[in-house]
Formats: sequence, C-alpha cells, structure tokens
Amino acid sequence: MVQVKHLATPADLRARAERLGVELPVDDAVEVGGPLARPLTVVDGSAGELAVGNRWTILPMEGWDATPGGLPTDLIHRRWRRFGESGAKLIWGGEAVAVEPDARANPHQLAIVDGAGPALAALRTTLVEAHAAAHGRTDDLLVGLQLTHSGRWSRPEGDPAPRTAFAHPILDERVGATEASVLDDDELDHLARRYVDAAVLAADAGFAFVDVKHCHGYLLHELLGAADRTGRYGGSLDHRLRFLTVVVEAIRAARPDLAVGVRLSAFDTWVHGPGPDGRGRPVEAARRPRPFGADDDGRPELSEVHAALRRFRELGIGMVCVTAGSPYYNPHIQRPAYFPPSDGYAPPNDPLVDVARLLSVTAELAHGHPDLAVVGSGYSYLQDHVAHVAQAVVRRGDAASVGLGRMALSYPTLPADALAGRPLDRRRVCRTFSDCTTAPRHGLVSGCYPLDDEYRNRPERTELAAIKRRTRTRLRPT
Repeated sequence: MVQVKHLATPADLRARAERLGVELPVDDAVEVGGPLARPLTVVDGSAGELAVGNRWTILPMEGWDATPGGLPTDLIHRRWRRFGESGAKLIWGGEAVAVEPDARANPHQLAIVDGAGPALAALRTTLVEAHAAAHGRTDDLLVGLQLTHSGRWSRPEGDPAPRTAFAHPILDERVGATEASVLDDDELDHLARRYVDAAVLAADAGFAFVDVKHCHGYLLHELLGAADRTGRYGGSLDHRLRFLTVVVEAIRAARPDLAVGVRLSAFDTWVHGPGPDGRGRPVEAARRPRPFGADDDGRPELSEVHAALRRFRELGIGMVCVTAGSPYYNPHIQRPAYFPPSDGYAPPNDPLVDVARLLSVTAELAHGHPDLAVVGSGYSYLQDHVAHVAQAVVRRGDAASVGLGRMALSYPTLPADALAGRPLDRRRVCRTFSDCTTAPRHGLVSGCYPLDDEYRNRPERTELAAIKRRTRTRLRPT
C-alpha cells in the first residue's frame, strides 16, 4: 500500500488511481480565479437565494470540548475562529449540536440547553469576525448550525445510553441496546418538536441555515434504514422520511427565512471489524439489516437515495452534503485513512479506492439532481493533492462545493492558500493519523495532536501516545 504523501505530483496520483482501477479526477495545476473561486447560489424553498463566495466548505468537526453543561469553551471558539479564517465561504454547521442534553454522543458535546442561544450567537460572531479580518467581505459567507440526536451512540453522561430506531443484532450488542432502547412513534413526535425548537433558536442566533443531520449512524440516519420498523416512521421510504418532513415543514412555518440543508450518508455497507490480520472485513451475523443506500452485497445502491433527494427538493431543501456510512462501524468508507483510529481496523484496501467510491457516488447524485447544491466530502486523505482533485471535481460538475473536515483541524487555511495560488504548507497537511478520532474514543478532547501546536502541547498528548502504542501493532497497514 502506497502512502499518498509519497505521490509527489498530480500525475503520480493519477497513475496510482489507474493502477488501482478507479477513476479519480485530477487537475495538473490549481488555477487562481478558477473553478474553486467561482461563486455559488443555493436556492432554498422559503429562504430564497443564498450567496456563497467560492466552492470550499468547512465540514462540521466536533472537539468534544464543551462545558459539562453543553456550552462553548475557549477551545471551541478557537476552532470556529480558525474555520472563519479558512477562506471557505460555506461553513456546514460548525459542529454537531445535540437538540437536547440526552442526545449527546459525549458529555462534552454542544447541546441546546439554557443559555445556548446567546452562547451560539457569540460562537457564530467569533467565526464571522475572524473571516472579516482575514478576508474582508462576509455577505457571501454562509454559516449554518448542525442539529443532531446521537441515537444508539448517545453517551450524555459518559456511559452508553442508546436510543435506537430499530433492533440491530450486531450494533445493539456493541452499545448494550435492548428492546426498550427503541424510540416509539410518540417519542419521535416529541423529538421532532425539539428539532424545530433548536432550529428557531439557531435562526434567532443569526445562523442562515440548519443542517438536519442524517449521517454517520446517528438517529435520523438510522431511521432511513428502518425498513422493517412498523408504525408511522418505518417501512416505506415515505414513512422513513416522515421525521424530516415534519421537521422541515414546521421550520418553514416558524422561520421561513431559515434555510435547511441535510448532511446525508448516501450509502453504507456492512458493519466492519478487524479480521485475523487486523484488516477490516464485514462482521458476520445470522441476520444483518440491509443498510440504507446499499444492495444485498453491501455495495452502493442509490435508487432510494435518488428518491430521497427528490423528496428533499419537494421540501424546498436546496443543499445536501454527501458522506457515507458511520465512523463507528465502517470508518474506511467515509474517513479513508492510512492510520486507523484505535477502535478501528487496518484499511481493507488502498484508501484511494474508498475516496474514489465516495467521489463517484457524489458525482452521480450531483448530476442527477442539478437543482441541488451537492457538497462533497472525504477529501482529506488526498493530502497535498486535495486542491487538484477538488478543482477537477468542481470543473466537471461532480460537486458544487468541496468540503474539508479533518484537514480543517490541521490546516484550516488551505482553502485560502489554494485560492491565492500560494504553495501549500506541507508541514500542516493532514496525514490521516486519526488522532482526532482516537482521542475522544478515550475521553480526551479532539484535535490535531501531531500538527497543531495547541494540541501538541496539551497534557493529553502523553496519554494519547500511550493509547496508540498499545494498538499500533494490531492496526498497522500492510
């Protein structure tokens, strides 16, 4: 397996993709004033036209560093300040905010609690002022807030407290879920009202849109796969989209000037775990519910996804951010990495294969739904070549905008450097060490410990290094 950092030129990357038998669009040079610098207009059903000044997006990245009460800290303000300085004109949600305290995936996740309105407004102001100081105008800066319920991955007090959409024979055992963990229809009705309340709070705090998060194995993503569930929220795709429909229609009625987006795991595959050689492989079980966006072999199958996107447009949703699967049970398909997190597995194949798959699915959806602004993800593994691929993707119309997640922690100003034609600072390029995932899996704050001095100098780095030493042999790529 070849590390991307050893592919010196775009031609080398292109040749590697060809050897792997995958298509990866790559431009030879990044153009100043080229496709990535073009403005974008998002059309929302009630908020109207929203201006975005370029084709870079910062994806939501949690630090798991809120106060125990769910409010922002200095570390969160620092992260959002850096997002503002990035040069990206679309800030997709900042980070996931739980719609109620029990919906948190970590005791230190942001949540809608008493005092959240002014605190989130101040957080947004931190970002916008940083953007203004670094880049001038902000009338083409679009800032949203991501709303979530962590579902089966809820840990509001630290221990697992799963709330699920349906029983899953593998994942239930992993988190200790039982029949009592399944949310009934009345509980989902109540939860929908919490989403609307959170959206109203976000609008009052100055956010231009909310992302009703449907990805990464959290509750609303799991609802999309609830084909065997009975009642109002399961079975047919219309029923599985009922929650989103109820929430969006209520948001439109309460705050018509607030746009709505969806971050969507557009495909999934089987739950994976380490095999005897440490490499990821599907976990066997007598019964495996078929994931949303997958066929019976666990490969992308997008017929229901296309139908869902058509429903999104009927609801007036104008933008979708495409991702895949869940970092809890198949991290290789949405966060391709040479170095896996401590609770993961060695890559089952060259991670470029996973990047290419995610880009291909995103392209199919972008071309199939040209009235939607489709934002791509999964680019950080491309490292020094991220802008070359991003430009080619936007040039071809394979995505309207390119999102950065892990890269935004180590090198938030990569978009600004690429747009200005400056050489990338290779010392800050994300190398997918996965410390930003391993740390919170062990109760530490998330950040780029190898490349960001703020985290390199924190006392948690010593503990993180010990954790990595214990898992290094098991997870070493081959």
